[in-house]
Amino acid sequence: MDSKSTKSDRTESVKPVVSKRLDRTLLELHQVAIFVGRFFQQVFLPPYEFKEVLRQCYEVGVKSLPLISLTGFITGIVFTNQSRPSLAEFGATSWLPALISIAIVRALAPLITALIAAGKVGSSIGAELGSMRVTEQIDAMEVSATNPFKFLVVTRVLATTFMIPILMMYTIFLALMGGFINVQQHEATSFTAYFLQVFNAISFLDIFSSTIKSFVFGFTIGMVGCYKGYNSSKGTEGVGRAANASVVTSMFLVFIEELLALQIVAALRPG
Repeated sequence: MDSKSTKSDRTESVKPVVSKRLDRTLLELHQVAIFVGRFFQQVFLPPYEFKEVLRQCYEVGVKSLPLISLTGFITGIVFTNQSRPSLAEFGATSWLPALISIAIVRALAPLITALIAAGKVGSSIGAELGSMRVTEQIDAMEVSATNPFKFLVVTRVLATTFMIPILMMYTIFLALMGGFINVQQHEATSFTAYFLQVFNAISFLDIFSSTIKSFVFGFTIGMVGCYKGYNSSKGTEGVGRAANASVVTSMFLVFIEELLALQIVAALRPG
């Protein structure tokens, strides 16, 4: 009897915990939906903060170039080095340029660019807006008849949405150049022959799908960073949590979106 009563007590104590977590999750999803809906409402209404959008594009794009450049170039070299032994077993090292272009254009470049941006840009946005929230700068903007949501959130989301695809194209170029240097050293392939194989292996669907994915990744990174920072609390501790949550949540959503995009593109790809 005692054991049965103990089990029933444990079950009853677990139910309220599960219920509270479910309530918090649903409430969070509701707040996210309102936040995203507010963005689409504000983005089309004047005034349009063009100068701030350009400044944020500089922050997101230009200041990310050194890290993107190094990562993209190394990715091309490393992927080529790792792929060569497998192809050499079948005497197919001549397929390396085609393999590099397919892997980089279809998957590696959009994903790597988004992950780097999530770590650098997402955390920066979350920390910046979080610090403005806890120091009551956002409240001060509301009092001074300025729309903080439009100035802080809309501009940053637009910047990430527009700049991530550009950075992705830049990553593709550098990764292909890294692959070319490696292939040229080992197989003595000319620049023209290398890039002829690169462009013959990819299609318009590959470039189009990667570009659309990058737009979605950029929107996700900007929106998550702004949401976490704009709604942060609990002082400096909240700022750290907002920055960390921006990175973790953005990366998780990017992987989910990559999986969904893969299924959609596979269905559209001609057999």
